[in-house]
Amino acid sequence: MTVSRRQFLGYAGAAVTVSQVAACDGVEKVAVEGIPSSPFNRDSTAEEVTEGIDLSGKLAVVSGCTSGIGFETMRVLAKRGAHVVGTSRSLEKARAACSKVDGQATPAKLELSDFESVVACAETVRSLSMPIDMLVCNAGYRGGGNQRQLINGVEKHFVVNHLGHFVLVNRLLDRLFLSEQGRIVVVASRAAYRGAPSVGIDFDDLGMSRAYSDSAAYGQSKLANVLFSLRLAELLRGTGITSNSLHPGVINTDIDRNLNPVTRFGFGLLTRIAGKTIPQGAATNCYVATSPALDAVSGHYFEDCNAITIAEPSHMHDMAMAAKLMQISEELTADYLLEQEPQDWSEVENVSPPNKEDS
Repeated sequence: MTVSRRQFLGYAGAAVTVSQVAACDGVEKVAVEGIPSSPFNRDSTAEEVTEGIDLSGKLAVVSGCTSGIGFETMRVLAKRGAHVVGTSRSLEKARAACSKVDGQATPAKLELSDFESVVACAETVRSLSMPIDMLVCNAGYRGGGNQRQLINGVEKHFVVNHLGHFVLVNRLLDRLFLSEQGRIVVVASRAAYRGAPSVGIDFDDLGMSRAYSDSAAYGQSKLANVLFSLRLAELLRGTGITSNSLHPGVINTDIDRNLNPVTRFGFGLLTRIAGKTIPQGAATNCYVATSPALDAVSGHYFEDCNAITIAEPSHMHDMAMAAKLMQISEELTADYLLEQEPQDWSEVENVSPPNKEDS
């Protein structure tokens, strides 16, 4: 293969960027007191963290199931006995992915940028007439070329990565209440504290008209993921539902498909030097979704299968910002939300209402 001088300089620049990124990963992370330290680490795989766990009779929903950590999460949960609904923007691709799973997997179409599609997907899940035990909000979008795109006046990353999942959680929340212990798992990213704008979420300019870059837009949307999970945990306190967010790791998956060739080369180099394999990348997803040690753990952020806080200044634990995010998200998606009402036990199978003497 021949490489031109321009290509060489581009690749060299990408390599420098990678080394800088790897070198600046010295962010201080502190283990959360009161949560058992996990026996797993960055090298653990999804199969290892779920070994010995029986998910028979449980229903999991995994968005973005066709490749990468989404497919591995679906595959491993199904391997442990769960019935998994795997979603994709293409129903054909979702069917193909589900057909490769050793276990029970049901395909569903989900286009997170189209809230009508989100509503339809939720109805597909509801038609199974089962409580939902695990809702893994995994699908994500990462733009390339620094070309700002809007959906109904809102920047695309924020719509796809946050608002689409916001509507999905709302439409399925009552089914999570019906499970013995429902779990909402929001796949965020360390970009939430490394790449978000300095103001956090700029509610006054969600179209990002004043200053736009792909990295800032992605970081803002991932911060929204973390804060959404944080606010959910607060609102669901005292129920049987937990909500946690996580960074899966630096992994060479299909999320980089929109990046330019030079940046993709640099990202690929970074993942080879300091990244995880896909089975390792899906480990934290599966750990947070299934570990018995986390039955009552909610409102936390995980990396490498452990709950951590970021010691450096960030908006990761900003409860006021999280509350405002919930309010703004409700306003932006109001036409697609369900009003949460008492659970209708007659709509689901294989579940009985709680004994009045126990409630």
